[in-house]
Amino acid sequence: MTSRPARDRVPAVPKTGTDRIAAAFALRRGRAALMPYVMGGYPDLETSLAIGEAYAANGADLVELGVPYSDPLADGPVIHAAGTAALKAGATLDGVLEVGTALARRVPVVLMCYVNLVLARGARALATRLAEAQISGLIVPDLPLHEAGEVRAACNASAIAFVPLVAPTTPDDRLSAIAEAARGFIYVVSVVGTTGERAALGDHVAGLLARVKERTELPVALGFGISTPEQAAAAADAGADGVIVASRLIRAVSEAEDPATVAGELVADLAAGLIR
Repeated sequence: MTSRPARDRVPAVPKTGTDRIAAAFALRRGRAALMPYVMGGYPDLETSLAIGEAYAANGADLVELGVPYSDPLADGPVIHAAGTAALKAGATLDGVLEVGTALARRVPVVLMCYVNLVLARGARALATRLAEAQISGLIVPDLPLHEAGEVRAACNASAIAFVPLVAPTTPDDRLSAIAEAARGFIYVVSVVGTTGERAALGDHVAGLLARVKERTELPVALGFGISTPEQAAAAADAGADGVIVASRLIRAVSEAEDPATVAGELVADLAAGLIR
């Protein structure tokens, strides 16, 4: 059998979570990959899936899928309220993973989950479940580097990208250690504090991104406070390989009669802001 000429070969389909994330950043259509956030189970599981599908249909390169939790230390009031409502509506980790499985047919999904939920399930069991669910990555915002070894090893064994966070206050030696252990991409928090909409990106952002990129060849994504197409473009101009938008989208969902349509329109605007 003769081999197909190289120009006619179909690109290989990524087989693991880390591969899917790498492909999403490599194939981004604009200056930076767009990663909108959806709270799993808000306002209910079916609608949160519809919102995620609207993201995928309107320019999202990846989706961050939040698991509702009763004490979300990194979340501002908008996302906190959404998580509380999702829990009251009966959302569970397993239900959110089912949403993630459905979304993963269209776009790489990165799960955002607090550490108590990880420990309750068990690191190895959760990583195996994420792989079965076709989830590509895991973010655990309240798990510090020196305590993350077991979870990171479990994710590595299942080819799930364990994505760390760094902040403006992260010292250089710790930043280097985080970068060395990271998989998939590095989540750069633009401000000290919780999630929420801000009027503008701080002047420190370009320098912060440069500090991180000096220490890694992985993509570097910026989150916390990005709300508008102009801010998304500014993040890309400052050197971000990815842009994460959360509170603005959740607020729109909370105010909309047709959450999926409204969320999709906002993501389309954000994606347009990232086009070269």
